[in-house]
Amino acid sequence: MSTEGQLRAFIKRQRELLARERDAEIKRTSLLLSNCGPKLLEQKGLALIGVGVASVNIGLGGKTCVNSLSCWTVLIVLKGRLVELERPAAYHTSPVFPPHTFRNGDLARIEPNVAAGTKKPKKPAAGAGAEAKSQQAEGVVYRVSDTKIVVAMEPSDDDLDLPERCRVVKLANSVTYDRMDKAIDRLERTVLPSSGDEKVPELTPLVQVLLGMKPMADRAPVHNIEFFDSNMNDSQKEAVSFCLESPELACIHGPPGTGKTHTLIEIIRQLTSQTPANPRPLRLLVCGASNLAVDNILERLLALPVPEKGIPLKITRIGHPARVMATEGVLDSTLEIKSTRTDQAALVKDIKQEIEETMSTLSGKGKSAKGKAPRGLERKKMWEEVRALRKEFRKREGGIVSSVLKESQVVLATCHSAGGRQLWNQDFDVVIIDEATQAIEAVCWVPIFKSKKLILAGDPLQLPPTILSLDKERKKKAAKGSKAPTGKPKDSKSTPSPSKSARKKDSPSNGSNENEGAENDGGDTEEGEDEELEEGQMLKDDVSLKPRWPVELRPPHTLETTLFDRLERMYGPGIKRMLQVQYRMHDQICSFPSETLYQSKLVSHPSVASHLLKDLPNADSDADDDEVLHHPVVFFDTSGCEYFEKLDGDSDEGSRCNENEGTIVKNWIEKLIAAGIQPNQIAIITPYQAQVTLLTSLLRPTYGPSLEIGTVDGMQGREKEAIVISMVRSNDTREVGFLKEKRRMNVAMTRARRHLCIIGDASTVVHGGNYLKKWLSWLEANADVRYAGLD
Repeated sequence: MSTEGQLRAFIKRQRELLARERDAEIKRTSLLLSNCGPKLLEQKGLALIGVGVASVNIGLGGKTCVNSLSCWTVLIVLKGRLVELERPAAYHTSPVFPPHTFRNGDLARIEPNVAAGTKKPKKPAAGAGAEAKSQQAEGVVYRVSDTKIVVAMEPSDDDLDLPERCRVVKLANSVTYDRMDKAIDRLERTVLPSSGDEKVPELTPLVQVLLGMKPMADRAPVHNIEFFDSNMNDSQKEAVSFCLESPELACIHGPPGTGKTHTLIEIIRQLTSQTPANPRPLRLLVCGASNLAVDNILERLLALPVPEKGIPLKITRIGHPARVMATEGVLDSTLEIKSTRTDQAALVKDIKQEIEETMSTLSGKGKSAKGKAPRGLERKKMWEEVRALRKEFRKREGGIVSSVLKESQVVLATCHSAGGRQLWNQDFDVVIIDEATQAIEAVCWVPIFKSKKLILAGDPLQLPPTILSLDKERKKKAAKGSKAPTGKPKDSKSTPSPSKSARKKDSPSNGSNENEGAENDGGDTEEGEDEELEEGQMLKDDVSLKPRWPVELRPPHTLETTLFDRLERMYGPGIKRMLQVQYRMHDQICSFPSETLYQSKLVSHPSVASHLLKDLPNADSDADDDEVLHHPVVFFDTSGCEYFEKLDGDSDEGSRCNENEGTIVKNWIEKLIAAGIQPNQIAIITPYQAQVTLLTSLLRPTYGPSLEIGTVDGMQGREKEAIVISMVRSNDTREVGFLKEKRRMNVAMTRARRHLCIIGDASTVVHGGNYLKKWLSWLEANADVRYAGLD
């Protein structure tokens, strides 16, 4: 049982780590923006320079309109302005943006473009402040494509006079940190109340279990469960039953392709329906670590059939409209849209219109003002009317929001959005957190306080949260731990290499891409790797064992220790159920991660176990398909070719690229396309931003944006028929950097459905630790190994 000292140490450590992470993000952004030239900012993916304003749309909130000029069929018009920017043909040879890190929902600033080579813009002359302010504006990234970026601006009385040439800069967001700090403060008041606390939050059994203050309650058996989806496999059914029977806490371990979201949908249907197993329909708060995860669940819920007897599930999506997926069904489910369709909405609209008319009169611009603003008592009386109307507006608007939410059976939001004022004083029966292994623990506490039961879903063997404050420490350890022992020459005999008969002197190619965040947070500390091994061992244990007790609450070493990770280490594998049948990968692609990380418990469903590229309807049966279409795994080994990497930048912290690997990728993509595979069925993954830029320049002009070239981070949770991985690292000093992070490599190799192609220097990569050594040995024995020469 956790002692008061352990609780204090845990909370103190969480505060320290959050403060460190907040400082790291602020410093990273401010230092880059103040010290880096525009070109370097763009190379790091934090800015888009030399863009111009294509259009500015102005709307009144709560309405939708059709935008026929783009691929989006439905566009929400915000209360402010939607500023659309693109690369003008007068200044750029291509309209396609270079690789960047802008995503929907990011904070961004539009400001005048700075000439290349200039680190800081010149200070404005005296009296030019107003003009400079009008030429820059901050907002939220609403939509991003390869050629356009749309930023949603908040409503303002100031005129927006953006210059002809602009740049868009990514900004740090402190709102999430503020909400996490408040959650930790509330946690402290809950478990360590002081005499000065006026109102102590309720100490629920759930909070006690999460902090090891009391043992988990025994499961309450639920018999004769009628599953809505009869096609669920046994491990999915067991996970659903486990979640229904657990009084306080249940975890679902969902390896790649095992239908984790599918299982969560079944759990939601069970909990919100009146059945023999669930006598009373419950109210749920469904959260995710990202907006994409939340919208994915929302789309699945919206696609459910309407019950024969009863009404459709009432669902509401919380979140800034710019952060929500721009599809009609998702937008219609947002709180903003639903609020405009209530009976009270018309009255609120009339009050708002009256406020605007009165303000126009006060400024002398109204119809009755005749160019003159009222003065004296008349002006004072009108201001009093405005204040009264504003008070009435806020009251009625709040009432509408409250009524919409109270009618909703399922409310969806990201973890930090659950801390917004819309959900104040809102309670739920169950909180479900998807992608819990990608969320910092502190942000999970934001929704946890709103319920007495928690269901977590995720895979601790995939990507952890991105933690900026670990960068320096990791780079030092990576530099020390990834170098070969001094004094020993490079020995090709110790490197797995294919036999001469297995090598084919072709010029096929392979490629991949990933974002630079991989460089900064991909490598794990040695301690983290030991913890991963412990996780792998846990899978061997009998999951029927009860959770351990007593347990010890330990302060986390880093923010990468998620709530899911910590609970499993505290209570053992008895708190979770693992999904064991995957519906994505060819059995040969699945076999290595299953054996090394999932203790051979991950098996392939018969529908996917033997599917290949040749089975696709668009595959060209007349092509040289034995060369390309018949092999699930292909490995191009560049050992001995001296295809050395290049450092992009002036310091050891720069990104890396490998031009020869890029050529091999290009050649292999050409073979896939020639065999009938469509560009939108292929994705290229690589750990380094410089390689992303290189591959984009080689392939995007020919195949367009449908051929994805990006990072592991961007591909997590997704899949493609064919995946090409470019490992980049090839050097005489045997440095592998962040390739040794097994969770990142696990995500990369499990995105492929029918075909996985890897390009890399085995003589370098083999020195990246036991995991990579095992992978290369497995490739030697199971893959179609090819000679990577370009002749």
